[in-house]
Amino acid sequence: MRSVRRRHPFTIHGWVVLPDHLHCVIELPPNDTDFATRWRLIKMGFSKALPRTERISEVRVRRGERGIWQRRYWEHLIRDEADFRAHMDYVHINPMKHGLVKREADWPYSTFHRLVEEGIYPKDWAGGEETGVGYSD
Repeated sequence: MRSVRRRHPFTIHGWVVLPDHLHCVIELPPNDTDFATRWRLIKMGFSKALPRTERISEVRVRRGERGIWQRRYWEHLIRDEADFRAHMDYVHINPMKHGLVKREADWPYSTFHRLVEEGIYPKDWAGGEETGVGYSD
């Protein structure tokens, strides 16, 4: 991801890596809409770094693909500040949503911890008893 960012810059606002997928909120430079190249290169670099231990379907073998990533990704253009906050919250609540932790602070593979340090999220956000408290700026 770092090497891709050097060649094809983007800003990471929010990111969480889960065992079988990831979510992120990223910002591309002005007049740059090339999400596809970035995702292709991120997936390729990640795949090359892992040992080949996953089960691979015959279709993927024929296409020379690994069994790690789905072929597609979804992108969404953020409409306004409320949409940005909602997507940041969605990214960061995912470890709890998938039953991986009881508190967001317990999931280490997330920008949540950096955002706590920056005062954006309280450390106890998504601590199991949520009442709609979310991203603040």
